[in-house]
Amino acid sequence: MFFINPQISLLETELAFDFLKASGPGGQNVNKVATAAQLRFDVRRSPSLPEDVRRRLERLAGRRLTSDGVLVIDARRFRTQEQNKADALARLGELILRAATPPKRRKPSRPTRGSIERRLKKKKIKGERKLQRSKQIPGD
Repeated sequence: MFFINPQISLLETELAFDFLKASGPGGQNVNKVATAAQLRFDVRRSPSLPEDVRRRLERLAGRRLTSDGVLVIDARRFRTQEQNKADALARLGELILRAATPPKRRKPSRPTRGSIERRLKKKKIKGERKLQRSKQIPGD
């Protein structure tokens, strides 16, 4: 089990890891050992996620989500496979936590009296300026 918060936890069977050769630090080790971790999580078919969290997660994932609804996270920051695997899991957990937090509802507000008066005053000045430009008669 991979625990996200008290309400959400993922089964290990829902997470698929692939390991591939990574670029970056590691010297000759980079050419020999597959240290980069690629985590795949099927968002659309996961029984562990509530529907509202699933929708928000799909929106948050952006281009990391395939057309089939599979979230792909590449982790290649570290030199060891274990650290990259832990990094990928942490990033998945962070993403799901952000999706689990419902967005705040917008409270409709009204403009202040001062801002309305300032706007109307500017409109009046601009209109008067345009009137002054148009009333000039050539040849006088």
